[in-house]
Amino acid sequence: MTALAAKPDTDVMKQVNRQFVTGVTVVTAMDGDTPRGLAVNAFSSISLDPATVMVCVQRTSSTHDCLFRADHLAINFLSTDQLDVVGRFASKSDDKFKDLDWESGPYGSPLIARSSARMEVEIRERLQASTHTVFICRVVHASVTELPAMVYSAGKFYDGGALAPLA
Repeated sequence: MTALAAKPDTDVMKQVNRQFVTGVTVVTAMDGDTPRGLAVNAFSSISLDPATVMVCVQRTSSTHDCLFRADHLAINFLSTDQLDVVGRFASKSDDKFKDLDWESGPYGSPLIARSSARMEVEIRERLQASTHTVFICRVVHASVTELPAMVYSAGKFYDGGALAPLA
């Protein structure tokens, strides 16, 4: 096996990653009595039986330590009418939940109103992967609405419900 000559350029990798269409999620948890959260596009389903998902969070995020300490967290799939919410949770604001409509899930995690889908999960594993922690989670509660999901690609947000078939 030969060694790689060089690692990929960071700007090229950003461009490559922007070509991947992804859902827009906000991951939330309680930090004592204070709700915390951040926008995350590194989400994936792992298994349907048992229902298992993963999210990746950068360790330098101000929300990371809260999530790392938590037993449960929520994953809110944003709908097309939540551009205000994604902006809020992508920011460095101290109080992202100020005047936000949300409720506690069955296990106490913040579930954001107007989301296209929401799930509460139990954290089963925390894996360190370079600059991020990968949270492997078992789904313990899930709900879905009729609201179309927001998707993200090439630095822009789109209506996931208006996707047209290619063939």
